[in-house]
Amino acid sequence: MSTFFEPQVTLELRAWQRRMQRRPTFWHRLTRYWQGRFNGLLPEKMHQAITAVIKQMVRGVLYGSTHLTRRPRPDMPWAEREAAVRTRIGYYRTTAAAEGALTGAGGFLVGLADFPLLLGIKLKLLFDIASLYGYDVRNYTERLYLLHVFQLAFSSQHTRNRVYRRLANWETYRQTLPAEVSDFDWRTFQQEYRDYIDLAKLAQLLPFIGAAVGAVANFQLIRELGDTAMNCYRMRHEQASKPAVEQAIPG
Repeated sequence: MSTFFEPQVTLELRAWQRRMQRRPTFWHRLTRYWQGRFNGLLPEKMHQAITAVIKQMVRGVLYGSTHLTRRPRPDMPWAEREAAVRTRIGYYRTTAAAEGALTGAGGFLVGLADFPLLLGIKLKLLFDIASLYGYDVRNYTERLYLLHVFQLAFSSQHTRNRVYRRLANWETYRQTLPAEVSDFDWRTFQQEYRDYIDLAKLAQLLPFIGAAVGAVANFQLIRELGDTAMNCYRMRHEQASKPAVEQAIPG
């Protein structure tokens, strides 16, 4: 397959694509089963309340970040883009780790504040990455793309397979997107995200170890999100470049 990437970047992208398309293992299926059982025990009103809170929280960050993110730079060389993205990921990893340590050391009530703070850090990172790769987050469909990237990073393997297929065929899939971000599947979004981070975040609320757990967990979560976003945009750039590459090949 023709590509404009350096060989190492292409290898990283292919390895990531294989991971995203793995079939769920027995452990994945078992975990999903028990998480489904647990979610089934929660009252419907609680599900609705959690979904509403997550929806409003994410929408607030999405629209706020739209005005705080720099304009995209479509003329930036590829190597410079990737270097800038890695720098931003490193900055947010450090910020998230410090935030996790502080909230983890503050006890149960302070630890609860970590959820909205970390969510805001993650979404702002995605906005910065989108801009560095040359995409304008003022466009509604670009904000929905970021939500799909977020969901890909923090979902079960079963949901990950489905979300990956959407992102791998984004230009086709975007034609089917809802007219408003409010029509996004917020219920699945919040359940998958909550299930993905539950154990790490619960351990952060424990006395004595909360600070260390919070720092490490947040560092790892930002690293996972950054890696997912980089490869999503690499895949998208490769897809966009295919017609031009194919036209340049003789015969």
